[in-house]
Amino acid sequence: MLWVKAFHLIFVISWFAGLFYLPRLFVNQAMATEPVEIARLNLMAGKLYRFMTPIAALALIFGIWTWAYYDFYIGPGWVWMHIKLTLVAFLIAYHAWCGKIYRDFAAGKNARSHVWYRVFNEVPVLVLVAVVILVIVKPF
Repeated sequence: MLWVKAFHLIFVISWFAGLFYLPRLFVNQAMATEPVEIARLNLMAGKLYRFMTPIAALALIFGIWTWAYYDFYIGPGWVWMHIKLTLVAFLIAYHAWCGKIYRDFAAGKNARSHVWYRVFNEVPVLVLVAVVILVIVKPF
């Protein structure tokens, strides 16, 4: 089981690296004016999104495997797990939203400013802080 937990953590860390960097590419894309720069940033964003999607799937698979080891327990004293799973669902939606944003940039349909993307870029940081506290401290 320790191997499963280790792989879960490895893939979660890798997924978050992508969730931190992809929106930063969106900031740069929103500021770019040169066609070559726009094309390069879009290529980078596309490759990163295609790379991080299977990593996200592996993080989820190993997370579910870990949870299954505990018989999917969600009873008393596991409120923290309910909150964590809600945040994970939110991250999956955020990941999908990043895919839509990438496709919008690729189609030349971006309607948001670099400032909006700077704020959007901070969302996974806040979720990470909450999830780590929930898992380690288990305040509920």
